[in-house]
Amino acid sequence: MSMIDDLEQIERTVLATDPSFRAIERREMDRLITEARQNALANAKDAFLLSLMRLLALPGNGHTRLIPNNAISVLPLRFVTIGAAVRLLGAPSGFAEAIGSELISINGIPVSEIEVAAEEFLAGTRQRKRVIGPILFAWPSALVRLGVFSGSGTIEYRTRNETGRISELVPDTANKVPGSALYPRNEHGKTDAFWSPTTFLEIMDFGQRGLLLVLPSFFDPGETDLSNAVSEAADRVRSHPDTPLLIDVRGNSGGNFLRTMPLIDAISGGAEDRRVGVLVDKFTFSAAIVFVAILKHRLGARLELMGEEMGDGLTFFAEGGTIDLSTGGVVVRYSSAFHDWAGGNIDETTPSEIAKEIVPVGTLELDRTWIAKSDDVESRDRFCREVLDSLNS
Repeated sequence: MSMIDDLEQIERTVLATDPSFRAIERREMDRLITEARQNALANAKDAFLLSLMRLLALPGNGHTRLIPNNAISVLPLRFVTIGAAVRLLGAPSGFAEAIGSELISINGIPVSEIEVAAEEFLAGTRQRKRVIGPILFAWPSALVRLGVFSGSGTIEYRTRNETGRISELVPDTANKVPGSALYPRNEHGKTDAFWSPTTFLEIMDFGQRGLLLVLPSFFDPGETDLSNAVSEAADRVRSHPDTPLLIDVRGNSGGNFLRTMPLIDAISGGAEDRRVGVLVDKFTFSAAIVFVAILKHRLGARLELMGEEMGDGLTFFAEGGTIDLSTGGVVVRYSSAFHDWAGGNIDETTPSEIAKEIVPVGTLELDRTWIAKSDDVESRDRFCREVLDSLNS
């Protein structure tokens, strides 16, 4: 298989079938297809991948995108967007003092300018771009394409810590690691790139204050563990019909929302004055957003949304699948079905089991902004107590 074969597979499987491309002018697609083909013929792998990223980002649909992580080499720096700031969460020992600092510039160019230049390579909403974009800051080939790095010489990263101290990091550009070693396919924002949920449910009982339900994922290939967790959570919720609830779906990248419906039924079936808080962040995606949307539709003003704007909007294309390209382990995610949880609309691509659940939510505006500064569970629990107290008042 060759890069040309990979491009042709994308044309057949994605461009011709993914409904998110229906609104894109053919001329614009052809221009980027031609660019990708030229890079493939020149055997310029990284340039080819960046061309594909631009092509697949055209619809602005975050579920349709190229995931280059397994196929590229990056400098050993892990950048993650915390709130609106890009922070260094991992680095070699020589740069350890800068870990946690905010990235200010690369080769003298402000991060804000680089983010603007990177937008056309990143699929989805502003928040999704903040999630998937930081890998570009450590990928030398991307920095060349973004006009930040000439391709030779040094790359200087300037950071600032919480006390205002400025650090200048100049890594050895010959020292690279696989992109997947620092940037997971489903970015979660944790310090440890290899973090993954160890359970589908965590319950904390704060006594008279209320219950905290942590739901880190709705993706369960085994199809039993998630259902068991949902059943356990639903039983606990029903046994406390008057108790305020706080539900944490931060970092939940989605899965199958249909299997969470028993929990939604249990929550909405409680006392009419039960108040519910939901904690979300930019790493909350897809089915987790649908879970929040249905709860909001059912509970109305009794639901308080907290955290930060989520990673997707309420109107998007999803389902579909993935294809593995021969170009060093590249994964392409494509879509097949229309979702509109803002207006409650469907079309011929919306699966019937989803269509019957779709409701018009309008918007999901935050009632309270809160962004965790670390993975510290103690600070989370302190915040949860404060929220439950406010839900009780």
